[in-house]
Amino acid sequence: MSIETSRRTFLTGAGALTIAIALPGVKARAGVVASRLPMKPDRLATYVSIDAQGGAVGWVGKVDMGQGTEVGWAQMIAEELDLPLARVSIVQGHTDQTINMGGASGSTGIWKGGVAMRAAAAEARRVLVEMAAEKLGAPAGELRTENGRVIARDSKSVTYAELIGGRHFDETLEWNNVIGSDLSIKGKAQPKSPKDYRIVGKSGIRRRDVEGKILGTTEYMVDVKVDGMVHGRVIRPPVAGAVPIAIDEASVKDIPGVQIVHEKGFIGLVAPREWDAVKAARQLKVTWSDVKPPFPGHDKLHEHIRNAPVIKRDVDKEKGDADATFAKAARVIEASYEWPFQSHAPMGPACGLVDVKPDSVRMWSASQKPHYARDGVAKLLGLDPEKVVCVSTIGPGSYGRNDSGDVVMDAAVLSRAVGKPVRVQSMRHEGTGWDPKAPASVHTSSVALDADNKIIGWRFDSKVFSKRDFLNNEGDPSHTLAGQLLGLPLKPVLLFGAPEESYDFANFSKVSSIIAPLLDRASPLRTAHMRDPGGPQTHFAVESFMDEVAVQLGQDPLDFRLQYVKDPRDLAVIKAATDKAGWQKHTGARRLTKGDLMIGQGLSYAVRAGTRVAMVADIEIERATGRVRVRKWTVAHDCGQIVNPDLVRQTIESNVMQSTSRALFEEVTFDERNVTSVDWNGYRIADIKDAPDAIEIILIDRPDVAPTGAGEASSRPTAAAIANAIFDATGVRLRRAPLSPSRVKAGMA
Repeated sequence: MSIETSRRTFLTGAGALTIAIALPGVKARAGVVASRLPMKPDRLATYVSIDAQGGAVGWVGKVDMGQGTEVGWAQMIAEELDLPLARVSIVQGHTDQTINMGGASGSTGIWKGGVAMRAAAAEARRVLVEMAAEKLGAPAGELRTENGRVIARDSKSVTYAELIGGRHFDETLEWNNVIGSDLSIKGKAQPKSPKDYRIVGKSGIRRRDVEGKILGTTEYMVDVKVDGMVHGRVIRPPVAGAVPIAIDEASVKDIPGVQIVHEKGFIGLVAPREWDAVKAARQLKVTWSDVKPPFPGHDKLHEHIRNAPVIKRDVDKEKGDADATFAKAARVIEASYEWPFQSHAPMGPACGLVDVKPDSVRMWSASQKPHYARDGVAKLLGLDPEKVVCVSTIGPGSYGRNDSGDVVMDAAVLSRAVGKPVRVQSMRHEGTGWDPKAPASVHTSSVALDADNKIIGWRFDSKVFSKRDFLNNEGDPSHTLAGQLLGLPLKPVLLFGAPEESYDFANFSKVSSIIAPLLDRASPLRTAHMRDPGGPQTHFAVESFMDEVAVQLGQDPLDFRLQYVKDPRDLAVIKAATDKAGWQKHTGARRLTKGDLMIGQGLSYAVRAGTRVAMVADIEIERATGRVRVRKWTVAHDCGQIVNPDLVRQTIESNVMQSTSRALFEEVTFDERNVTSVDWNGYRIADIKDAPDAIEIILIDRPDVAPTGAGEASSRPTAAAIANAIFDATGVRLRRAPLSPSRVKAGMA
C-alpha cells in the first residue's frame, strides 16, 4: 500500500508515511533514512528524495562499473539542489529500489543517466522553493537556496529537512515512454546555467569508492554469502556444440554432498564446499555427442570471413552516387584490414548468486544491466519480474556484455533444481574460453580520385560477424549459454554499424555485410558488445587507410586529413592533439632510429556519439624482437560539458591502456574444436612493461553543449595511430591486428 500526501500535508506533518531503509551502495551516514514509493518513471520520488537530515538521495537505475560515475551523478544532484557533495548519497542499480534507466553501456552514465538525475534534482529544488514560499510567506521568485536551506530576503530560512525530510515528493514528470532505453525525464524546472556552477566541472573532487577498494573493505561479488548457500559449476564440452548424452554419477561418489543437474544440453553440479564443486567438475565423467568440429581454425579465420555467404546487408550511411563516381574515377586506391575475435578478459572470471524460492527470487550479480538480468531470470523461471530482486554488486571489471550474465543464469538453473541458494564462480579457463567475444571482421576501404588527385568518392565495406549474436543485456534467457543449452529458440541480432567521422566526401557509401556465426548455439565464439562495439575495428581500417592514401599522394597525413574534415569541433581536436604532440610533417616513412630502437609517430581521429577524439602515438620498436611500445600518447578529447575533469582524464587513460592492449596483443585463438586462448599465457594483455611513459590529455570543455560520454570514444583511434606510427618507423604497413611483435618483425623481414 502506498500513501500519497499533498504538499500542504508535508508542511503540517500529518498523515505522512516514512519508510526507513539502509542505503546500499554507499557508506551510510548514521541515522540516514529515506522514503520510497512504488517506483514509476513519471514520479519525481522515483529519482530523488530528501532524507531526515536534509541530505539528498539519488536513486539511479544505472551502475558505475568502476569509472567513478557515481561521484559524477552526486555532483550533478548537489549542484542543482545547492547541497554540499558530502550530503548527497547515491543508490544505484538495485532493482527493488531503482527504476530501469538502461543500465551501463554506450558511455551513457553521465550523458543519459546524469542528465536525467540533473533534471530530477532541478525539479526537486523548484518544489522545495515553492514549499518554502508557503511556509515563509514570501514569493518563490525572491527565495534562494544554499547549503540545504531555502532563504528569504529578510534572512528567514527553512531547511530541506523541515520541508520534506524523510518523506516523498508527489510531483510528476514527463518521460520518454520507454522504460530502460536510457530513460530521459523532464520537469517544469530549468536546470542551472553552466555559468552558475559551483561543483560541476571542478577538479579535485575525490571518488568515494577508492578507499574501500584500497583497504579491502569493499564487498565484491565473490565475497557475497547467504545462509544455506551451495557452490555450483557448469561443465563445458571439449568440442564446441557437443551435448552430454551420458553421465557417470559414480565418478564423483567420493565427494560429499554433490548433486548433478542435467537438463537437455545443460550439465552442472553443486556441492556444499566450493573446492568439492571444483573437484567434482574435474572428475565427472561425461559422454558427449559426436559432432563435427565447427571452426575453421584460427589461421583460416579471415579467409572464412571473405568467402562466407552474406546473410544480411546493411547500407549504414550513404551520400551521392558512389557507384557512378567510382566508374568515372581517374584512379582508385583500395586496401583491406583484418581484426580478430577478442575477449573481455576481466581481472577475475564472473560470479553470480541466485536464491530461487517457490514464488520469489533474490539474486546478486555484477551485470552492467541488473534490471535486465532480473528480467532474464524471471523469464527463465516463469515469474513476474516484480517477484525477482537483483542486488547490484561490484565485479572484477566489465565493459560490455561479459560472462556475468551467463553465470547468474547458470546459478538460476541450478538453484531451481536443488532448491537452495547457488553461487557459481567461473574458473579462468571458463571465463576467457566461454565469455562472449568482440567480433572478428574484414574491412575494405577504397577511394575514387579525379585527375587532380582529389577524393571524389569513398567506399567502406565491412564483412563481419554480427557484433551482437547476443543482446547487449541479459533480458532474454535465449541470449545466454544456459538458455541456449536448454533449447530456447534462437533470437540473433544481426548488425554491425559504420565508422563515424566528418570527412566531407561528396559521394560515399558505408556498408556492413553480416555473415553467420561459426556455431549458432552455445558457442565460445558467440559475439556481444565489448567496449566501443565495432569502433576499434572500423576506425583501424578508416584511419590506417587515410594515412596510406596520403602517402600514395605524397602528402603529409595531417595536411591530407585537414582538407576533408569540416566540422569545427573535429578540426579543433585534431589541431589540439598534433600541436601538443609536436607533429612532425612527413610524406613517407621517416625510419628514424635511436640505437637499437626504431622511432615513429602516428595520427588518428574519430567521432563517437558526438564525442570527438584525436590521438598521436609516439612509439619505439625493438629492431631485434619487433616489440612495439608507445612512449607517449597525446589525446585531445571533446565530450561536450565536463562534469568532473579528473574522472574524464582517468577514464581516457584507462580507455587508452585497454585499447592499446587490444591493438598490440589481444587475440582469441582457437582450433577446429574450441577456443585455445584460455589463460593469461594464451590470451596476452598489456602489463606494466607496456605502459607508456606519459599520456598527455587535452580536455576541450564545452559547458553549453550537453555531455556525450567519455567511456569509449578514445578506444576508436588507438590501433590506427599505432599502425601509422609503425609505418613511419619502418616503412611497413600492417593491416591485421593485433600489431604483435611477430607481425612487426615479419613485416620488416
